[in-house]
Parts: sequence; structure tokens; C-alpha cells
Amino acid sequence: MIPIFESILPIFLIVLLGILLRRTPFVDQSVWPGLETLGYYLFFPALLFLTLAKADFSGLELGTVALVSFIAVAVMTVLLVMLHPLARAAGMSDSSFTSLFQTSSRWNAFIALAIAEKISGPTGLALVALVMALIIIPLNFINVIMLVWYGTGARSMATLVKRIAGNPLILGCVAGIIVNALPFGIYPPIEQAVDLIARSSLGLGLLLVGAGLKLNDALRPGPAVLTPVALKLIVFPVIMVSLAIGFGLRGETVLILALCAAVPTAMNGYLLARQMGGDAPLYAAITTVQTVASFLTIPAVMWAAAIVAGAQSAGG
Repeated sequence: MIPIFESILPIFLIVLLGILLRRTPFVDQSVWPGLETLGYYLFFPALLFLTLAKADFSGLELGTVALVSFIAVAVMTVLLVMLHPLARAAGMSDSSFTSLFQTSSRWNAFIALAIAEKISGPTGLALVALVMALIIIPLNFINVIMLVWYGTGARSMATLVKRIAGNPLILGCVAGIIVNALPFGIYPPIEQAVDLIARSSLGLGLLLVGAGLKLNDALRPGPAVLTPVALKLIVFPVIMVSLAIGFGLRGETVLILALCAAVPTAMNGYLLARQMGGDAPLYAAITTVQTVASFLTIPAVMWAAAIVAGAQSAGG
């Protein structure tokens, strides 16, 4: 329990710092758009690239973990698409729906990495990195499609192809997986340079989320905020754990998959919403409430997953 709280608390502190910096007079307000652009095109892709390029996937149940992860993403995607008519009937705009979609499907792999390292060591880190490699690309692919189709930007097949082919997050993931598969590593000075850039990404992203928060919406959440909170923190973990148990996974693997599904949404989706015509203030409000709620839901999900995985193991 304590490692989970200690892993999430720094995120709140940095988001809080972003809130304070955005509202202090000594920070020029024109700096924030430039930082968002740097984060989207440079810092986050560098972090994704390096994490996947250096991950050790040996000794893991690659095939089953891959199948469970892909099916979980597919089930969640279908569920969210089915919710679109209901969201529109309730008065939600299409751009707001993209934020509901993103925050219900994306997951903050870096929170998962921090928690996994404390509770499982290198094995947990490797498993989270494996799940990253498996589902970050399809998740970014799906969310880019949703933003192109339902966002406020241009809607056409050419725009869709251009956005996907040029998405820096997708390109960073693909490059990292390719380098991981090569028989040689990254030239050390280049790796060190990328690492220096990558280290800045999470802190910058958290500051930008704090700077973009719409506090009134976060403090008085309505259905548009609470729905993705329930979908991401409760429904997604139930889907992931059910599939993992159903496909025969046990023990620590089930716990780490539960953790990956139970963490709040990814911070970089906020930048994607800003860049591609989504509802960024709603995304920031949902992110805030999800992260607060995850203090309680992550321990609960992992406790339940441990019981289920243990019972299944004993029964087998």
C-alpha cells in the first residue's frame, strides 16, 4: 500500500507546481504553448523511444500477454464507441467526447513503471515495458483516429493518414521497438543525449497538465468527468484481469496487468488534445480527478486481482 501512495504523491506535487506557476506573475504566459510543442514533438517521443529500446522482454509470456493486452484494448474501444450516441444525446460535443475516449483508454505507463519497480523489481519493470510496447502504438493509433474524426480539425482520409504517419508518439514507439530488435545497442553518446532529453519529459508533462487545469471542473466534477473516471479506473481493470485469468495467466503477471489497467490516464493525451482539436480543459479536469481517485482504486484493484489470481492458482 505505501509504495503505491509514494509513487503517486510526486505526481500530485508536480501538477500542483504547474498550477502555481501558471498563476504566478513572474512566469511569462507566452512560454506555455512553446513548452507544449516541445513536449509533444521531442520530450515524450524521446522517453517512449528509450524505454522501449532498452526494455528486456526475455522470460515473459509474450504471446499470452500480447493477446490479453490487445483484446482488452479492443473491448474498451468498442465499449467507448458504443457510448458516443449516448454522450451526444446527453449534450456532449464531439470534441469533448474525444477527451472522454482518450482518458478512458490511455494509461500512464510511467506511474505503472514507478509502482512496479517498488513492488516487483526488474521483473515488474520488464512486464510493464512489454505492455507499453504492445499497446502504446495501437492506443495512439486509435486515439489519433478519434481526434481526427471527432475533433475540431479537418476531417478527411488524407488528414487521417497524415496525422497517423506523422504522429511523434507513434514514431517514437516504432523506432524504440525496431532498435530493441537490433543485434546491437544504441551508440552510448547518442543514448546519453536521448536519456537527458527523456528525463525531462514526465516532469514537463505534469507541469503542463497543472498549468492547463480547469480547477472548477475538477473540484465540482459532472458526468463528463466522472464517467471516464469510472471507465478507466474500474471497468478497464475488470476487463484486463478477467481476460488475463481467462487466458491462464497467474500470479505476478496478473497483478502487473491489473496495475497497467488501473493507473490513471496518460499525461501526453492532454498535449494531443491541445494539438488536434480535442477538449483539453476537460482532459485536464478528468486527469486530475482520476489521479486523485487512483489513490484508492489502485490498491483496491491490485488487492482484488491478488485474491482472484491466488484463488485461480490454488484451484489449478
